[in-house]
Amino acid sequence: MTPIQLAFLTLVFVVVVAGCLGVAALMRPDAARQRLTGLSAPGPGASPGKLRLLRWIANLTRPVSKLSMPEEGFEKSSVKLRFVHAGIRGSTAAPTFFGIKTILTLGLPLLGFVLLTVVGSAPKGNSLLFAMLALAAAGYYGPNMVLSQMVKTRQREIFESFPDALDLMTVCVEAGLGTEAAMMRVADDLQFKSPALADELRIVNLELRAGADRERALQNLAIRTGVEEVDGFVTMTNQAERFGTSIAASLRIHSQMLRTRRRQRAEEAAAKIGLKLLFPLIFCIFPSLMVVLMGPAMIQIYRVLLPTMGGN
Repeated sequence: MTPIQLAFLTLVFVVVVAGCLGVAALMRPDAARQRLTGLSAPGPGASPGKLRLLRWIANLTRPVSKLSMPEEGFEKSSVKLRFVHAGIRGSTAAPTFFGIKTILTLGLPLLGFVLLTVVGSAPKGNSLLFAMLALAAAGYYGPNMVLSQMVKTRQREIFESFPDALDLMTVCVEAGLGTEAAMMRVADDLQFKSPALADELRIVNLELRAGADRERALQNLAIRTGVEEVDGFVTMTNQAERFGTSIAASLRIHSQMLRTRRRQRAEEAAAKIGLKLLFPLIFCIFPSLMVVLMGPAMIQIYRVLLPTMGGN
C-alpha cells in the first residue's frame, strides 16, 4: 500500500469515527433535559464523564457545522421545529446535526473513492463523477431522513398513547385532582409505556410551576409534539375552561373520539395490505411460482416436441 492510500485510509477512519460520535451525541439527551426531568421525577443524573464526552463531540463538530449551518433565522426555521418534534432540545443539537451533514457530505465521496482505489476497479470519467455526486447527496440528505424518521416514530408513539393518557386524566379529575396534578400523575404512570408523552407532560407541569398560564403551556405542548390530536386536546381544554363546561366530560368525549380515530387508522392500514402485497407477489413470488409450474413442461417441450417438429 502506497503512503497516499494509507493517508487516505487514515483520513476516512477519522471522518467515520467523528460521524459516529456525532450521531451518538445527537441521540443522547443533554444535561438541560435531564435536569428538567430530574426536577419533576428525581433520578440519577448524567455522569461528569459522559457530559465531558458530549461537550467534546459538540466542540469537535461545531467548526465543521459552520460550512452548512445557516447564520440567521435558524431559531425560527422548520429544521429547529423538527428538532423539537423529535424530542431533541439540546443547545448543541444544531451544530452537531449540521456538522454530521458536512462530515458525511465530504467523507462519503472520499471513502468511496478510497475503497474503489484500493479494490482497483475505480470507474472513470462521468461514471466516477456520478458516483461521487450520489455519495455526496446521500451524505447530505441522509441526516434529514434520519431526523424525519425520528419525528415520525415519536409522533406515532404520542398518538397511540394519548387516548390512554386522557382516560387516566379523566379518572384523576373525577377523583378530585386538579388539571396540573392530574397531568403529573399521568406522566408518572406513563413513563414506561410512553416516555415521550410523559416527558412532554412533565414539561407542561414545569412551565405551570414557573408561572406560565395554562393556555400558553398547553399551546407549547401542541407546538412541541406536532400531533394533530394533541392540538385538538389543547383547543378542547381551553374552550372548556373558557365556557365553564366540565373538564372530565370533555376529556371522556375527546378520548373516545381519539380511540375511534386510532381504530380507523388501523383499519385503513389493514385495508392497504392487499395493495402493498401486490407488487411483491408480482415481482418476487409469481415469477418463482411460474418457474416451478412451467419448468418441467418447458423441459419436456424442449426434449420431445422441438426435435419432433424438426424431423428428428
